[in-house]
Amino acid sequence: MKILIVPDSFKGSLSSQQVAEAIEEGLAGLLFKIEKIPMADGGEGTVDCLVAAERGTMMRNFVTNPIGKKIQAEFGILKDDKTAIIEMASASGLLLISKEKRNPLYTTTYGTGELIRKVIERGYSKIILGLGGSATTDCGAGALQALGVKLLDENGINIKTGGFYLKNIKQIDISTQNKYENIELTFLCDVSNKLLGINGAARVYSQQKGSSLEEVQILEDNIEHFAGIAKRDTGINITEFNGSGAAGGLAAGLSLIFKSHFVSGSEFVINATNLKTKIKNADVIITGEGELNSQTKFGKIPYKIAKIAKKYKKPIIGIFGSITEDAREEYEHDYLFMSELCEKGISKEKAMQNAYSLLSGKVREIFKELQLN
Repeated sequence: MKILIVPDSFKGSLSSQQVAEAIEEGLAGLLFKIEKIPMADGGEGTVDCLVAAERGTMMRNFVTNPIGKKIQAEFGILKDDKTAIIEMASASGLLLISKEKRNPLYTTTYGTGELIRKVIERGYSKIILGLGGSATTDCGAGALQALGVKLLDENGINIKTGGFYLKNIKQIDISTQNKYENIELTFLCDVSNKLLGINGAARVYSQQKGSSLEEVQILEDNIEHFAGIAKRDTGINITEFNGSGAAGGLAAGLSLIFKSHFVSGSEFVINATNLKTKIKNADVIITGEGELNSQTKFGKIPYKIAKIAKKYKKPIIGIFGSITEDAREEYEHDYLFMSELCEKGISKEKAMQNAYSLLSGKVREIFKELQLN
């Protein structure tokens, strides 16, 4: 029997690679042929996934993290030796900083800009940028400054980094940025949120990154100010395109100096890994992520995989950190079997701390119950 293990990460707990390894460990000793393909949709794990699929190379550079500390961030070079793949999460991600220091009023995308600049300086003209997992709501201002854009206050001085200081911008100068006109920038993202409003960068995501309700409104106002100055000084309206609200507005900001376009992160990875053929040739599929909820159907990896499996009439097992009540009913027909780690009195905190061992035990338990062993 061929078992295909294709999970996303359990955010805050295990990478998709670690999830795949835990599931494989749970099947140890059973007479299966196992293939693991750790998945991603533009967030953490995207570089690992695409470099493995494309037989590329991993590289590192020192950059600035969201609170100004120097760290090493990974990026990948694909086999064509022309394309670099970057996760903004590796330089500006939420998991890079402790909970008590998370506050998008002051966190910055400067490190992501540094990473983009470094791969361009190395001669790479195509950049794939994964937008998931950000710690920031600065509209890409920090990244722009790292790339040489001048965001000037009333004294003609560059503003400080962080969403709080966007209100101080009086002029945006991109006059020296024609050096980027031949760079092809592709955003990997599975959200279509616009920059402003009830579904915008500040209102939907900032509280997850550490903002209070009062701070969310400050960020909304400051982003709106930034967008107004950008339109006046560059002629570009960054508020209207779908996805402009992704990663705290990073895509919106970068669109001021790059010719860029969006693609579905999950679809891109599915195609790069030849996943449809692998699902077609497997006997049982195992997938999962940290939480199955009402948002999963909007482009998340486990839902996409379930639909492909259904097309080829392949049984699919979904193992999740937790499953919301509405999701259990909503997706019951998409999976042969669904299970969660947060059961039998196990709290979310305990499940996250012990996710590896719980996953291994859970998959063996499921296979025994389904008599697949």
